[in-house]
Order: sequence, then C-alpha cells, then structure tokens
Amino acid sequence: MVAQEFTVDLEKPLVFQVGHLGEAYEEWVHQPIVSREGPRFFESDFWESLTRTVWWAIPSIWLPVVCYFVLKSVRMGHTFPEVALMVAGGVFIWTLLEYTLHRFLFHIKTKSYWGNTMHYLLHGCHHKHPMDGLRLVFPPAATAILLVPFWNTVKLFSTPSSTPALFGGGLLGYVIYDCTHYYLHHGQPANDAPKNLKKYHMNHHFRVQDKGFGITSSLWDRVFGTLPPSKVAKKM
Repeated sequence: MVAQEFTVDLEKPLVFQVGHLGEAYEEWVHQPIVSREGPRFFESDFWESLTRTVWWAIPSIWLPVVCYFVLKSVRMGHTFPEVALMVAGGVFIWTLLEYTLHRFLFHIKTKSYWGNTMHYLLHGCHHKHPMDGLRLVFPPAATAILLVPFWNTVKLFSTPSSTPALFGGGLLGYVIYDCTHYYLHHGQPANDAPKNLKKYHMNHHFRVQDKGFGITSSLWDRVFGTLPPSKVAKKM
C-alpha cells in the first residue's frame, strides 16, 4: 500500500525516488512526458554529468577505435575484402545483440526498490522522457566498461587475427545504432525509409511498448514474432 501511494516529485532528483513506486513503477515509467527538458537524476553535479551525453560524442569517440581494431586485422595478414566481411559480420551480430538487450534486459519487469532504480537508469528514463536529447545515447564511460566482456566473448568464437575486425564491426554496429536512435527521436526524415523507421520506433514508445524492439531495423522483430499489431496485419 505504501508503494502504491508514493508520488514521484519531478522537481527533485529522480533516481532514488523511483524505487519507492514498487509495482506501480511499470505503469508510471510507461506514461511518457514529452519534453526536450530532461529531469535531474542526482543531487551530485559529478554523477549528474555522467548521465548526460551529446549525440556526436559517440561517433567522435568510437569511430577511431573501430578503425584501430579493423586495421589491426589488416596488419595481422587479412586482405581488405576479408576484413570487410568480418566487419559486416560484426555489424550483423550487433543487430541481434541490439534486439536481445532491448527486449530482455531493457524491458525487464521490476518492482523492488533497487530493481526499479537500476531499470530507470538503464532504460526506464528514456521511456519516461523520450525526447531528452542528452540521455538518448549511451554514456561512453559505461560503454567502455561493457566493451571488455564483449571483446572476451568475440575471442571465444573467432581466431586471434579475426577478433579485432569482428569486434570493430560490432562496435561500428553500436555507433550506427546510437546515432540512428538519436535521429529517430530528433531528426525530420524526408525519405520514406527513415520516415517509416521513425514511425516504427515512435510506435514502440507511444502505442505498443512491448513490441517493436528493433531500432536500426525490424529484422529480428519479424524473425521472433514481436512486430507491432499493425505490421502483423499488413503482412497477413
């Protein structure tokens, strides 16, 4: 009863409030506030700064890293066509990872204090404030930490000389994903393909939030049967 009666004060830092919502968190977080002005997360200016990232930081920081790893495979003896195939394979792997993380981690159901708090930091804040442009791409510090297990995973199923190019391809896929995600929220596409992709993603935010988990494409939604109802009807 206490959790159900708790009211979040939007004028105060949110992160340590949302956990008190308990089971009501799921409904609250999926009632979006459409404003370009994002809320404050923490009292501390230092921690607050780590939650805000301009979109162009992603390609600026990570594309040089992509080039380093791709060229590393070239220096280890692979031809450019071989490396191009490896990079394409890495991008393809990322698309599946993008879908899997979004569906099973970012949309996990929580009701405990720390479960709600962690979910809000990870993805809930984006659904509550979908137009907050400084909390749309993933903070580079967090990405750097997550790249360590990603590198070790790639090493498990690839050779020493192909690992860098596959890893670089996966990282390139991430860069494409984050930049695409930002554009879908804040860009004004003129052509049909990006217009349809924007509509597809906005549908996920404002209409059917438990479907349409693909960001860069609807490929894996089609494979795993998570297309939004309107898309399913068109297919039939």
